[in-house]
Amino acid sequence: MIMKKILFILTMIFVVSSCRMSYTFRTASIDYDLTKTLSIGHFVNQAPLVYPPLEQRFNEEMKDMFTRNTRLQLVNQNADMEIEGEIVGYELTPMAVQEDAFASETKLTLTVRMRFRNNKLDVPEIEERLSANRTFSSNTVFDSVQDQLINELIDEIVDQIFNSTMANW
Repeated sequence: MIMKKILFILTMIFVVSSCRMSYTFRTASIDYDLTKTLSIGHFVNQAPLVYPPLEQRFNEEMKDMFTRNTRLQLVNQNADMEIEGEIVGYELTPMAVQEDAFASETKLTLTVRMRFRNNKLDVPEIEERLSANRTFSSNTVFDSVQDQLINELIDEIVDQIFNSTMANW
């Protein structure tokens, strides 16, 4: 009887620990009979503060996101849908000033201006300014966390662009 209870408890622990919920908001609402192609223009870095790898990483992640999550064919011109824009902000802002007048945290913000046109539907062009930010300790050397923070910010903004252009909320 005790063995059955122990076996039951172990089974329940196994079942509960193996359960995992996952949510994704990358659901494209595209009529593939009508829309077959997408053009993603090169997002040029026009931010006053320039981090050289940012432009290339952002553009690669944009193309990867749309090829992974849609069946649209990427083309350079005459596309059914077009996305273009610029990286307009990359800035560090001191936050949480301490007694000694030094900031204990710094916020990194990435801002992108995006335009979207659907050439197959009679809908207005979408133009948005999208931002993402991360805060890190001012005691941390920025160069040691910059690549990780940039990857997180790019992922967040590319998700925002995907949801804004491809999801029918």
